[in-house]
Formats: sequence, structure tokens, C-alpha cells
Amino acid sequence: MHELAIVQSLLAIIEEEMAKQENKRLLTVKVKHGRLSAVVPEALEMGFETMTMDTAIAGAKLVLEETPVVLRCRACGREFTPEVPSAAFAPCPACGEELGHTVLSGRELYIEYLELE
Repeated sequence: MHELAIVQSLLAIIEEEMAKQENKRLLTVKVKHGRLSAVVPEALEMGFETMTMDTAIAGAKLVLEETPVVLRCRACGREFTPEVPSAAFAPCPACGEELGHTVLSGRELYIEYLELE
């Protein structure tokens, strides 16, 4: 379950930012994750809740937003979202090219914002 490692990294970033801002309480953290990032939202939520229990971050709300896969066809350049979210095999709706597309979005994993008090 790599979500626990992700939560550890998120918490390190959050704690560093809280120290910079001299804020004492985290209300909300919003995390964007791409559909190809292999994040299981329920596991991430459970890991966040478990790892923040009995800490200064306990009770903070974790908001997750999944970003779709967007590809650019290597043959014709059209940008599209495949019906089945896979970067390995996705026919271009314009020209039919199946392989070699550039992934424009869908792999991201980052903190979009922190709401501090």
C-alpha cells in the first residue's frame, strides 16, 4: 500500500509549510491526483486519518480531486481523453493512431492548497 508513503510525504510538506506560516492548525488540505497515479482515494483517506490521529493535524479535512487522463496524439496532434484511462493503448478519435501518445495530464499528485487557521 504505497498510499502510506504518500501520506508521509504529504505530512512532511504540510508540517514544513505550517512552520513557515507560523500557523498552529490545519483545517483542510486539497490534494489533486491523476487517474494514472495509481492512488486509491479510500486508502489515502484512511492513511491520512490514521497517521494524523493524536497529532496537531488531527481532525483536518482531506479533500481529494482526481484529474482525468488527457493525451496528445503522436500522429495528428489532437488532444483527447481516452474512454478507458490507459496511456498504453488509446486509439485517437481523429486518426485512429493507437500508440505513442504524449500524456498531458493524469499522472499528477500534488497539494493544491492548505487552509490554515
